[in-house]
Amino acid sequence: MTLEPQSSAPSQASKRLQTWLNKRCGLHFPENKWEMLNQRLARVIERYRLDSMEALVQEVERGDDHELLAAVVHAASTNHTYFFREPQVLDYFRVKILPEIMYRDEIRIWSAAASTGDEAYTCAIIAAEALGRHALRDRLAILGTDLSGPVIESAEAGVYGLPNLEQTSPEIVARYFNAIGDGRFLVADDIRRICTFRRMNLKVRPYPFQKKFDVVFCRNVLYYFDIATQRAVLDEIYDATQPNGWLLTSVTVSLRDLGSRWTTICSGVHRKLQ
Repeated sequence: MTLEPQSSAPSQASKRLQTWLNKRCGLHFPENKWEMLNQRLARVIERYRLDSMEALVQEVERGDDHELLAAVVHAASTNHTYFFREPQVLDYFRVKILPEIMYRDEIRIWSAAASTGDEAYTCAIIAAEALGRHALRDRLAILGTDLSGPVIESAEAGVYGLPNLEQTSPEIVARYFNAIGDGRFLVADDIRRICTFRRMNLKVRPYPFQKKFDVVFCRNVLYYFDIATQRAVLDEIYDATQPNGWLLTSVTVSLRDLGSRWTTICSGVHRKLQ
């Protein structure tokens, strides 16, 4: 198996694969992500018994092996997450946003880069604490979408290990998870019932929603897109959000130079003011 040295610029084969990922998924890999991408693709090359990056690229460009294509997309996607990640944004959701929308007959929330479901279930738990668990099923609907099929399957299963719960208080774990052995925990049935997960490529537009969302979480994904894709994704999310709805991003993401229609309220919090 031959890959370029980790410290070098991408080989021509790697560049071709990055171009394919950008066209197919909108993913963009700056220089500081080359090593990570090579390491992940090396595991794909080994799993499918290919002998080089060039061989992998040829298979991808041929496009016949859909299982291999899915493995490449999964490897390139960022799937590391955990419950109650970035509490600053979650606190704003709990303290400022939920009290404003909690009396609506229906509350729709979208986790637009759901990964293994930690974020969607976190939102459900926060809402359960605020509204009471009895109110969840009839009033709250949470959609989690992700590019990767395997992580959507993992999200639907709702089973997590201790690393995913390292930022979750023991009291919350006791209330909303069931220990199933081997250090694994299953999300409680009533929380799982209000969360639906689907595979979705944020680059494919228009988005297929009939109803609009009150709150959209789009965290830890925008910086993997090029500028043009970022703008397009933000526009599509804007159109999929209710008037005066909310967009929550990572606190490190700025929309200032993207020509976005969103109004930034504070770091990581944006609103559709109309």
